[in-house]
Amino acid sequence: MRRRCLRSLGALLLLSAAATAPSVNVVQAPSADSDTSTDLPPVIAPGGQTIGSPHRGGTLRLTADAGAGTADPQINYNSEMISLQVVVYDGLTAFAKRPGEASNQPVADLAEALPPPEDGGLTYVFHLRRGVRFSDGREVGVQDVVASFRRIFKVNSPTAGGFYGGIVGADACLKDGLHCTLAGGVVGDEAARTVTFHLTHPDAEFFDKLSFPHAYVLPADTPARDLGNDAPPGTGPYRITSYDPNHGLTTERNPFFKVWSPEAQPDGYPDHITYSFGLTDEAEVTATENGDFDYMYDNVPLDRYGELGDRFADQVHINRVFGTYYLPMNVNLPPFNDIRVRQAINYAVNRRAMQTFYGGPAAASVLCQNVPVGLPGYEPYCPYTKGADFDHPATEWKAPDLARAKRLVAESGTRGMHVTLVVPNRAVEVAMGTYLQNMLRELGYDADVKPIAFAIQFTYIQNTNNKVQISINDWYADYPEPSDFLTALYGCENFHPGSDSSIDISGLCDHPFEDLVHRAALVSVTDKAAGAKLWAQADRLLVREAPDAPLIQFKKIELVSKRVGNFYTVNLYHMLFSQGWVR
Repeated sequence: MRRRCLRSLGALLLLSAAATAPSVNVVQAPSADSDTSTDLPPVIAPGGQTIGSPHRGGTLRLTADAGAGTADPQINYNSEMISLQVVVYDGLTAFAKRPGEASNQPVADLAEALPPPEDGGLTYVFHLRRGVRFSDGREVGVQDVVASFRRIFKVNSPTAGGFYGGIVGADACLKDGLHCTLAGGVVGDEAARTVTFHLTHPDAEFFDKLSFPHAYVLPADTPARDLGNDAPPGTGPYRITSYDPNHGLTTERNPFFKVWSPEAQPDGYPDHITYSFGLTDEAEVTATENGDFDYMYDNVPLDRYGELGDRFADQVHINRVFGTYYLPMNVNLPPFNDIRVRQAINYAVNRRAMQTFYGGPAAASVLCQNVPVGLPGYEPYCPYTKGADFDHPATEWKAPDLARAKRLVAESGTRGMHVTLVVPNRAVEVAMGTYLQNMLRELGYDADVKPIAFAIQFTYIQNTNNKVQISINDWYADYPEPSDFLTALYGCENFHPGSDSSIDISGLCDHPFEDLVHRAALVSVTDKAAGAKLWAQADRLLVREAPDAPLIQFKKIELVSKRVGNFYTVNLYHMLFSQGWVR
């Protein structure tokens, strides 16, 4: 257990008040003695253009404990990098750069408009904007779009099958990515400047998937391999000039950027955005309090809440996100290849303790199912609490049922087995891991905890060659739909043995579940309410199968320096870095 600050109660009261405010996505500006103070809520510049603004200029300095993997936008699946890449790259569509719930809506980006579906939802014809240029000066053309979608499969993007497998020709590309053509699926017409998509079935989430970063448009000659530390040219207001995952990242203005849609990609205020890596989360807090950095990416450790509440309250922002912590369990390795053991973990885990480690009720809520609150398909359901079971489920989690968990473990005959829990080496997750180690030991297992650097832990737990039995993972929504917590994390098409890009970490491939989520997706095309009911059924089926133990749904607690103004946040990407004022 980590040391808990005696003053944390005051901070939690502060955070609770902020978390329950009418609008948690648009927060108060810095204090009156800040250079960037204002009484107005954060806003996008008029027309999306910052030229002529007194707040244009300076360097926004970010810090994180480690780099976030590859700089390749079609491969990286880490929110640390994605939240920066959103101001570097664009797709045909984008999630609106608006505050609050409006930021969940796809809008036209490199496309002139969102096209109407044709052929019963099987065809979409996008008209490409003219005059948009990559950061190397070349104009974006039709072949750049076509090549970018082929490249998703050539580089084995983590979402190739899950998000883009419904494009005609994707089946062949998933089998032989190197020779992917998406023949008949993505068709370009240079003269008309159109790109036509043909789907194998209607998809209610097609615009959402096109808005996700793996569908960013890159130059057609971008190599079909992981680019590592070399970021390709993009079309956003910034370009990445250097990246060393051991030290830092730098950006500068894209000299060829011009605003074509304020809600898709507004101009930026800072001249430069930099990332520095290597500080612990404790040191990040101190450095941001002192003004050495303007924003810390990592979670604020619980023992620092007190001082933040007492001395830095106007620099703390709490924002709702569709984010969860959960325990993926490898259904193909002992002891978790026995459903009784997986259900035992769900009964035994003290979700209230997980909530406390993250920061208490103001920062997180306990979660007993996979679809988080706020998404279609969420229906309160919890069989894994004391006094409940599958025949008599509760509507909320109240307390662990250790006695039932021990009986299930005894029935499985797995007591005494060795179990290793893999966790990121950050304060919050290490605290959670230590508690879970003790829980596993109480159930009769020889348990230990293996902390791994955050920069590599996510890919490590995906690769079956590492034989990970159980791990802690957090998950942010790629887009605001239940499929992103069900199909994306547990769909058969997202399990790739021996790969670092295997988002189905548990290895589950359950055909009744597959049939149900596919039916939910199809029904949602024409009837969202009926589709939501089916998503809820799929969630319940998954809860029974127990490939994971849902723990908490969290809020993003963001700490900025005193000088930062116009703190602007969107639901999916946290702080919109291009809109921060540092002068």
